[in-house]
Amino acid sequence: MTSVPRTARVVVIGAGIVGNSVVWHLARLGWRDIVQIDKGPLPNPGGSTGHASNFIFPVDHSREITDLTLDSMKQYKEMGVFTESGGIEVARTEERMQELRRRMASAKAWGIPSELITPEQVVEKVPFVDPSVIIGGFWTPSVGVVDSLRAGTIMRERAQELGALTVVANAEVTAMTVEHGRITAVHTDDGDIATDTVVIACGVWSPRLAAMAGVHIPLTPAVHQMISVGPLPELAERPGEISYPIVRDMDTFCYERQHGSDMEVGSYAHRPILMDPDDIPSIDQAKLSPTELPFTEDDFDPQLEQALELMPELLGSEHAEIRYAINGLLSLTPDGAPVLGESPEVKGVWSAAAVWIKEGPGVGRLMAEWMTDGNPEIDASHSDIARFYPHQRTKQHISRRTSEAFNKTYGIVHPSEQWASDRGIRRAPMHAAQVAAGAFFFETAGWERPHWYASNEALLGEYGDQVMPRAAEWDARWWSPIINAEHLAMRERAGYVDLSAFSIFDVAGRGALDAVQRIAVAQMNVAPGKVVYTPIVDERGGFRADLTIMRLSDDRFRVVTGGAHGNVDRKWFSDHVPDDGSATVTDLTSAYTTIGLWGPRARDILGSITETDVSHQAFPFSTCRSLELGSLSVLASRISYVGELGWELYVPMEQGAALWSLIEEVGRPHGAVPVGIGVYGTTGRLEKGYRAYGAELDSERTIVEAGMMRPKVKDADFVGRDAYLKQRENPPATVLCTLTVDDHTSADGTKRYMLGGEPVLTPDGEALVDDHGHRAYVTSAGSAPSLGQHILMAYLPPSVAQVGAKLAVDYFEERYPVTVGSADATPLFDPENARIRS
Repeated sequence: MTSVPRTARVVVIGAGIVGNSVVWHLARLGWRDIVQIDKGPLPNPGGSTGHASNFIFPVDHSREITDLTLDSMKQYKEMGVFTESGGIEVARTEERMQELRRRMASAKAWGIPSELITPEQVVEKVPFVDPSVIIGGFWTPSVGVVDSLRAGTIMRERAQELGALTVVANAEVTAMTVEHGRITAVHTDDGDIATDTVVIACGVWSPRLAAMAGVHIPLTPAVHQMISVGPLPELAERPGEISYPIVRDMDTFCYERQHGSDMEVGSYAHRPILMDPDDIPSIDQAKLSPTELPFTEDDFDPQLEQALELMPELLGSEHAEIRYAINGLLSLTPDGAPVLGESPEVKGVWSAAAVWIKEGPGVGRLMAEWMTDGNPEIDASHSDIARFYPHQRTKQHISRRTSEAFNKTYGIVHPSEQWASDRGIRRAPMHAAQVAAGAFFFETAGWERPHWYASNEALLGEYGDQVMPRAAEWDARWWSPIINAEHLAMRERAGYVDLSAFSIFDVAGRGALDAVQRIAVAQMNVAPGKVVYTPIVDERGGFRADLTIMRLSDDRFRVVTGGAHGNVDRKWFSDHVPDDGSATVTDLTSAYTTIGLWGPRARDILGSITETDVSHQAFPFSTCRSLELGSLSVLASRISYVGELGWELYVPMEQGAALWSLIEEVGRPHGAVPVGIGVYGTTGRLEKGYRAYGAELDSERTIVEAGMMRPKVKDADFVGRDAYLKQRENPPATVLCTLTVDDHTSADGTKRYMLGGEPVLTPDGEALVDDHGHRAYVTSAGSAPSLGQHILMAYLPPSVAQVGAKLAVDYFEERYPVTVGSADATPLFDPENARIRS
């Protein structure tokens, strides 16, 4: 048995597929003195890797997850542990068949060969499926299975061959030491290891290990039931582990997968069965392994009946018996995404958790790149551990969300679908008034945000067909024509928007200017009272944030960013301020609420409640100052994300309700209405061509490609400056464009409205591939009521990124003609920006 070294550059806890991938890729990138530790024996220490169904379906609606999966498949193939079998997702209902058409769109967007097939074609590939039970299928020939234990062994051995890795099995981590906010030691039952970097890659045990360092990894162990039925003569006579395609019976939330002479049946349809990490049995206590728990037959009986319906002759064979049945543990997170990256709570503690076998090696590479130079090739913004707010780390929130999420594993999830559980945690001070106005709430980072207001329903009569009603249920789900009516009212008169979900933090101190100047692309050495919109990029010139900064005084800057990514943005700033204490980052999100007031009459409304001159000359665009509005002292910032004259108004949280009521009262004679986030985040934004982080902007995109270059680059150095200068010198590999849909009419005559994620093609249906090798797809989609058009945004190859170019978008397997309306940041609405600067 290898003894525990006394020091290490990095300690990786966990020897499942993720931990093994991390140690190999760290070694490949030059790391040495790596220690990998696991309390179980090798090659199968008893985690989920040892029992998880090891198949890979590459198509996902998420680009991030798809990229990680495709990278993992490539690595598995290179190691010789991947067997391609093909896979079919079958539909029993028309609703599911529609979802499979949507999956075809994602397959085309990511460049994964797939096709829709008939029940008869399903039977040709899997002859023991009863075709009368299904109405169609989604065939992906690249689906396959992996030997994840062998892959882990190969990667460990490769790292050892480089002299980079010491592996310690059968040793348990018992504690960790943190000093001055940084990890300094890992303690085991076989000795202590001094280190300043730890990777927690131990799956369902990750929260327990993280807690030893005062860190939260928001996941829960959850049961996924599966059985193995056999021996089956039809399978036994075929060579190898798998010779038939894997079948996902999507409407029953089950899968059927050949394993030699057995058919494995797994279910995501049973009740959510969650566990506390501390309650997982030890290796000595477990009959099979700690993550293979006793089977609860009653939970599985309905799924077994459904599997018999699909494969009656095979699974109903007289030779068939259940030879293996478990309640296997896997990891679930509150939002369904992995938990990756350095913890915002303790420096040097990294999470590589809630990762499936299909993503393991890709995550290992991503983590190693992130730890080495901070810049993983694949954007990980949706998986960053820093995304979680304190309430999202609580056991109750994790339990409620994962209980809701479990049955969505194979569910049909609308892109705008809202969570039903654990709502109402963060409410704006004007929440009661919004409820009274019939607000329909969406949630962002726990905040309840009005998406539209039923009180504005009368506007539908005022604007008629200008609200662009949607006849197709899918297009109209989680949407209302009231959004477009509110938009038109704001454009004609005025609207006020609850922006309480903004993440707000100050950078202050004698070194504050140097700090923000170093972080921001835009010039920050501006006069106090100036508001600066700026990208934040990494060393490669890829986007890391997109936000505004107000200079409040010589030594204080206020950063305002979106709530969904606000924690990650604050961590980026905290990580890049000087270590000497000359600049500090202070979270003020819960201290202030924000109300946006915009529209042609916004100045009239604001001017009626303040003695301060708010004319354009006295209060120019991109400036901020304090105003007295009645008894309220308000920080007003003249900025706009909807392309209208107006202000963001910041007040202490406890005064937010009073400010809302005041604006409502004085705005009523001017025709002002409350406006939801449906306008702020979609219709107003898209008409102006404003880019959104997480949609158009991420670490794989550049300022040049996004069409956001400014005439000059500041002389002061900033993170990513060298890369940005080089990018400016060369033609972009891809170009962000705004497109308009020319004809919405589908084959059955219904007008259809894209929602985002659809592939953009040539008019005859050929793929468009940019110079990165990426296919074109819709990054954002929504109504442009002021233009009477539906707008799409997409990165296009430079050869077709030309105003007037005719293209097509694929929506549910039908092509719709589109035209490039803008090939840079020029908006389709008010291209001269006269309104915002009036």
